[in-house]
Amino acid sequence: MDAPTTLVVVAAVAAAALFAVAATVLVRLVRARRGLRRAGLPTGPRWVFWGAVLYFVLPTDILPDPVYLDDIGVLLLALRTMRRAPGNSPEQLPD
Repeated sequence: MDAPTTLVVVAAVAAAALFAVAATVLVRLVRARRGLRRAGLPTGPRWVFWGAVLYFVLPTDILPDPVYLDDIGVLLLALRTMRRAPGNSPEQLPD
């Protein structure tokens, strides 16, 4: 293979790996929200969850879509916000 073909293949593999990581974090976000709701705990503002999902799905991003680092960051921030929502801390849970 010549250099441009190798570069395209490496870029495609990197984009696929980043997409896999972003999709995994999205699944974790959905599972965390579902688990918190089943337990009767607040999941934080609803817009945090739906905003993160929309940011991942919509093609308009800060960085172009083959670079999923911004999507991963937004999803991780939403996951962290949901887990730290009022009422989710261990000292506030009933015994």
